[in-house]
Amino acid sequence: MGKRRGGRELLRSLSKKQKKHLREFGEEHPFYDNRVLLLLLVHLRFPFQSENSDKSSAESDSETEVEQVSVYHKLLATLKTSPESESEEEEDESESEEVGESEAEVDSEGSQETGEADGGGEDKNDVPEQEKGTTDTAEQMLGQEQADGADTSCDPSHGAIEEFTDVKHESEFSLETNFMEEESGDCKADKRDSNSSQVFSEDPFKQHMDKELEEKEVEKMSTLPKSSSQSKWPRLGQLTFSSTLEKHKTLKVDKEVDVKQLYLHKPLESTWPKVNNQFLSSVNKPSDPSFTPLQRELFCIMNTYRDLFYPERNALTNGEEIRHAYCLHALNHVLKANAQVLSNNAKRRDQKPGTDNDDYRDQGLTRPKVLVIVPFRECALRIVHIFISLLEVNDKRKIDVSNKKRFKGEFGSDPEEKPPNLKRPEDYEAVFAGNIDDHFRIGVAILQKSMRLYAPFYSSDIIIASPLGMRTIIGAEGEKKRDFDFLSSIEILIIDQADIYLMQNWEHVLHLMKHINLLPLDSHGVDFSRVRMLNLSNWSKYYRQTLLFSALQDPQINSVFNKHCFNYVGQVAVRNVPLSGSISHVVVQLPHVFRRLEAENVTSVIDTRFQFFIDKVLPEYRDAIMSHTLIYVPSYFDYVRLRNYFKKEELNFTHICEYTKKAGVCRARRFFLKGEKQFLLFTERFHFYKRYTIKGIRNLIFYELPTYSHFYSEVCNMMKATDNGVDATWTCTVLYSKYDAQKLAAVVGIDRTAQMIQSKKNVHLFVTGEN
Repeated sequence: MGKRRGGRELLRSLSKKQKKHLREFGEEHPFYDNRVLLLLLVHLRFPFQSENSDKSSAESDSETEVEQVSVYHKLLATLKTSPESESEEEEDESESEEVGESEAEVDSEGSQETGEADGGGEDKNDVPEQEKGTTDTAEQMLGQEQADGADTSCDPSHGAIEEFTDVKHESEFSLETNFMEEESGDCKADKRDSNSSQVFSEDPFKQHMDKELEEKEVEKMSTLPKSSSQSKWPRLGQLTFSSTLEKHKTLKVDKEVDVKQLYLHKPLESTWPKVNNQFLSSVNKPSDPSFTPLQRELFCIMNTYRDLFYPERNALTNGEEIRHAYCLHALNHVLKANAQVLSNNAKRRDQKPGTDNDDYRDQGLTRPKVLVIVPFRECALRIVHIFISLLEVNDKRKIDVSNKKRFKGEFGSDPEEKPPNLKRPEDYEAVFAGNIDDHFRIGVAILQKSMRLYAPFYSSDIIIASPLGMRTIIGAEGEKKRDFDFLSSIEILIIDQADIYLMQNWEHVLHLMKHINLLPLDSHGVDFSRVRMLNLSNWSKYYRQTLLFSALQDPQINSVFNKHCFNYVGQVAVRNVPLSGSISHVVVQLPHVFRRLEAENVTSVIDTRFQFFIDKVLPEYRDAIMSHTLIYVPSYFDYVRLRNYFKKEELNFTHICEYTKKAGVCRARRFFLKGEKQFLLFTERFHFYKRYTIKGIRNLIFYELPTYSHFYSEVCNMMKATDNGVDATWTCTVLYSKYDAQKLAAVVGIDRTAQMIQSKKNVHLFVTGEN
């Protein structure tokens, strides 16, 4: 029995042709003798090299494929390779596409104990098979990676070196090996534009990138303060223009914009009106059918390559309008830059050998030009979809998008995974729509007819990432596996929804800003004769445009815009002040007591606030009559400090933070509602991510003003959920200092803020829903 089973296993291990030869001749073919096999392999892999020659590269292997068929190839045409030969051939990447077909044949053969007699045509490509399971076709790899659902690019356990990148399309998307006529059928128009000096002189892209700064100007920008001027625009409102160099002319908004006057790359002129049509209404003038009023003013600033800070982004109202506007600007920049490189490639190819021309400096030290920072995968998905829509001229001319299926699988969302229908505010649903994973990064390479997703960073034009995704690849000082050279030549930095990073980890944003536009540690194969002098002089940061969009004004966001943006053209910041604060949206009647604390400087505010709270505020709430007191704490560090103090003083309290497990949250809410716990410590980040309604609140303390002004009214309105509460006993106390002016204005309005900052007395406000 054992011998019969062993014979069957041996028979199954033979290929169809081996079985055929065994039936006909009663013995195994001599080809499968290891000595003959080794000799054949040597001649097959190195047909034009001696035995002492060095190991050939993958490129030489691919060249060998197209050579004239040798005697050994003819021999292989009637035979099937053994497992030994398959393992020898695993390194030959040039044969991967044909391997998929031969593997399918092996699969079909494996279910049969005896093969068919007519199998001579199976190896018509003369390609040796590889061992099953070692190499897949591109579609098989894509399906397997999507089925696994694992994104190794952002798994900290994998590290940056194991990040998935699409290497297959490297030559197709290489800027160095492509030319203008291969990249676009409209090359005549592009060449005509490139030969027009007038177009070059007026095109904002050329004006910005061709400007040659002098050493004195760079020194001036590094040492002297910026001069500023004010202007008011119809839609954006109050603008502040600032610059260090010579006093610039205040930019005036164009009331009517013609797409042809914006110097958009040719495909975008026709695709932008169609893509943006969803935001347009009948209100738009016939002469301006392409932009909404907000987009028109924003793009007017973007197109001049000034830095921009817009702190009034709203996920419910204008979020998608803004996203489309900056996607148009980023794609327009990339297409122009790539068209310039491809055009110069053709010129260099046609010039006489040995001619040195310094006019072809059109690249940075690394290829990535645009970095887009967004908080969630859903945002990256929408950006890529906008890029694709802008590149597709019509339904007949679809662009080729590589790895699109994998991208949709990893960045899309499953409707079935949506949580049960819980009552959440509309802004919450808008922010947390789709895939909300915050650890990702992806490179995008773009040519006019095609797009390559998952491109290696050094072969990408655009990088879309989250702050955490950037942090894990940049690494920290002392780590072996870290890389940030690809950030050396970023020309446009877009930070969208910056307010959300305050709820994630703002340190990641600061870490990114410290590593952008630094000289690379390695050359990465760059042709230094094509590198712009501004990059070689390490002046990239003075040419980088930064677009910063946020839902609020915050000192930390303002600090990034003021201290990490060095654009020589200047900066534009929207500085509208809120006339009425979120306190007007409080629907319950209760007194609001704003208690001012005095701090010597910004750094001492934290300790001063803590001491003020435990000395003057907390003693008033220790009495049992002041039960059901919720303490709202924006900072997690303040929360930990208060929690430790409450434990030390053995106060009757419970606590909820963003790290509290679901069971702990339910237990804390129940204890607080029943009055078993007098105090509830409650973090702002928990409220941001969950938006639970806390029942049983009678006394409310804002340890610090909330980051989002509407959180103030939301938390106050939770009191109406208390069934057995008495309105007269409800209280609300807020701690603030003079350094909280921006947050205070967002809550009570600018007029009251001015009075409260100047006065050193506590302010008592009684607000009703009609105010």
